[in-house]
Amino acid sequence: MKRAVRLAARGVFALLAAIMTVWAAAAIYYSNLPGHFLRTAAAILYPAACLGIFLLIRPFRKALLIFLAVFAALLLWWLLIPPSNYRDWQPDVAVLPSAVIDGDTVTIHNIRNCEYRTRTDYTVSYYDKTFDLSKLQGVDLFINFWDSPLIAHTIMSFCFEGDQYLCVSIETRKEKSEGYSAVKGFFKQFELMYIIGDERDLVRLRTNVRGETVYLYRLAVSPEIVREVLLDYLTRVNQLNRRPEWYNALTQNCTTAIRGHTVPYTHGKMSWKLLANGYLDTLLYERKAIDTSMPFEQLKALSRINEKALKAGDSSEFSIIIREDLPTPYF
Repeated sequence: MKRAVRLAARGVFALLAAIMTVWAAAAIYYSNLPGHFLRTAAAILYPAACLGIFLLIRPFRKALLIFLAVFAALLLWWLLIPPSNYRDWQPDVAVLPSAVIDGDTVTIHNIRNCEYRTRTDYTVSYYDKTFDLSKLQGVDLFINFWDSPLIAHTIMSFCFEGDQYLCVSIETRKEKSEGYSAVKGFFKQFELMYIIGDERDLVRLRTNVRGETVYLYRLAVSPEIVREVLLDYLTRVNQLNRRPEWYNALTQNCTTAIRGHTVPYTHGKMSWKLLANGYLDTLLYERKAIDTSMPFEQLKALSRINEKALKAGDSSEFSIIIREDLPTPYF
């Protein structure tokens, strides 16, 4: 019995040590160390050194302490890598938005509205706009897919009287010649950015330019809660102007960040569907946060907006057209 327990304990330790070593090697490889060759060499040498510690150093307790000390030193170095607002950014993420809040009046600076010719050929422009919070009516959620049905990108759009929409997309802030990578997203490769944009930019980019599949769901949330969520969003926008933060593909992404803004007011429980967010719409349906007057499959088919977005093109009524025939929850 004791032998079995010892073997099980060794197996658990070996698994944990392997996970720690693989993570550390990846952190080195995706670090800010200069030169691809240096990073690659260091990422290879680290696990080799860890293996050597356990093979060459006796007693085992001493080897374990050295292994943990080396890992702790590397972890501390990694944790201290600072984010920055000053890099050679791609043009579409070069300018940060900001908000001035004065009672019921909110003025948003640097609302993005790119003119796209292709996904890589575009002209960036911005405008400022003032919104009246007393005219806030609700909030909509866009879910767009580009590859796997498990993973999607989510965008919130706040709805005001007179068909005015304030669209916010939580994304990675990429440098020039840098592309998104889910793996890199775990290793401090991208700063976090809240893009406040016109729906003709943030939504049309995905439907009409990239050809991604996009669904639009109108959320069953009271205007009072929507107001608190929007103010929380804008507070975060201003914080990121002053103090940049790292994006994280698991803990600080487009959906987990949305949950952080909404959970204080909606008290929604954590669910695996927030991580595999391609199923987020099914979770919202189960929680009656979207229209439930029809079967979910019917609602989802109705909520696909690609054809309407293509029809709308660059029309000033883009936001109105993509919402045609969508059920609106009543309060």
